[in-house]
Formats: sequence, C-alpha cells, structure tokens
Amino acid sequence: MSNPAFRLIEELTLPQVRERVRPSSVLVLPIGSVEQHGPHLPLTTDRLIASEAARAVARRCGEALDLWFLPTVAVSKANEHAWAPGTLWLRAETLLSVVNDVAASAATTGARRLVFLNSHGGNTALLVVACREVRLAHGLQTFLLHPFLPPDHGGRSTSAPAGELGMGIHGGHDETSIMLHLRPDLVDMGLATRRVPDRLAANRHVRFGGSVPFGWTSDDFGPDGHIGDPVGATAREGRELFQGAVEMLCEQLAEIATFEFGVDPEGPSR
Repeated sequence: MSNPAFRLIEELTLPQVRERVRPSSVLVLPIGSVEQHGPHLPLTTDRLIASEAARAVARRCGEALDLWFLPTVAVSKANEHAWAPGTLWLRAETLLSVVNDVAASAATTGARRLVFLNSHGGNTALLVVACREVRLAHGLQTFLLHPFLPPDHGGRSTSAPAGELGMGIHGGHDETSIMLHLRPDLVDMGLATRRVPDRLAANRHVRFGGSVPFGWTSDDFGPDGHIGDPVGATAREGRELFQGAVEMLCEQLAEIATFEFGVDPEGPSR
C-alpha cells in the first residue's frame, strides 16, 4: 500500500486525480541527474538528492500546501560530464522538450502551478528558460527551486571549509556530507581528495560564482571529475544541511502556493 504522506500523483487512480488535484494544488517535478561525481560518490548523487528532498518535503508540508509530486526526471543535461563512462545526458533541446511535454501532460490535471525541483547545477540556466517557455505554452505558473543552489549560480555555503574557496560545485564538501547522511553505503571517503581550482580564486569575475559565466567541462579541472574538497565531509553536517534545505523549500513552496500575478490598483500598503 502506498504511503499517502509522499503524495505521489502516479499512485492515484484516475477518479482520485479528478477529485484530489485541484486548481490550487502545486505540482512538483523533481529533476536530478545520473553523472560522474569523482571517485568517492555514486553516479546517482543528484537523482538521489532530488528524490529524497521531494520525499522529505512531502512529509513535512505536502498535505498543508496541497503538493503533488511527479516522477523524478533522472536523466538531464549533464554533458559537462560526457567524457566520463556511466554519465547519462540529454541535449539541451531534448531536456526542454521533455519538460515541455511533462508540463503539457500536467496541465490536464487542472492544477495551475508547476515547480521544478532541481538538484543538478547543469540544468539551472536551462530550467530558467523552461519556466518562461512553459508559462507561454501552457499558461501554468512556473517556478524553479533548488535543495542546494550551486555556488556557480550564486549559492553560498555556510559549512564548507575555507580551503574550498567557495568553489565546491561538484562532489565537494557539502554534497559529500549530504550523501554521507542520505546513503553512507554509497560513499567511499577513502578516495576523497581535494580538487579545487586555486588559480581561479584570485579572479574577481572569471571564477565559479563570479560575474562572468564561462563554458567548462568537469575534466577541465583534472582527471578525477570532482571540483571541491570533500575530505572533511561528515554525516552530521549533511543532516543539518539537508534539514535546513527542507525547511527552506517548505517556506518557498508556501509562498508559491498563494502566488498570483497582478498589481494592486491601490498600490502598496503604507
């Protein structure tokens, strides 16, 4: 028997969809990735984080906010890791088409809000575009959330070591800590090594998190495939990071659940 706390739309019957999914409901599409994460983390890292974040959010605030979760998209735009065997990736245009088709299907439920819950930084810029395209094509209100916004897209870690230089964007301290919390059996800390592009730290603009984006592949920074310093990662930090992310996601979703377009004709309250 399914657990109703998880609020998976795929476990409903057709009459239940018609009865329980309403215009006020919020549909959530988790999006992860299957890609190399260096020698110490599994390929499923991003998919697992997306799915587990969705489950935790469903338990914490799914009922109160009328959230319904769509199946996790496991394969996405990960061709910055295409050099690595085992990585699965879609072209940008393919992922846009997949997201558009899922949105077209989701719109038939009558729900008016669709959230992309993305755990892979390589999707972020593309999903910003998808939000607008889906809005135009299907009239849905669209939103993009991250359990953990990557540093190269403006995210800031409060737990990463100073030696990571703010550039732990892939398989670094935070991501490794989270995996030690979620699935320690899949983490090999004996293979964890520091791989930080120190030479970029002196740059003000052309660096991860700087004002000038640049194209890169993960093997541009060494053969191990990760970018960051996972050596000091711990499950305790991972638990704190994950719990904090779930709290933030529920706060964000609470605003999404009541979000409406339009301007108050009387102007802002004074």
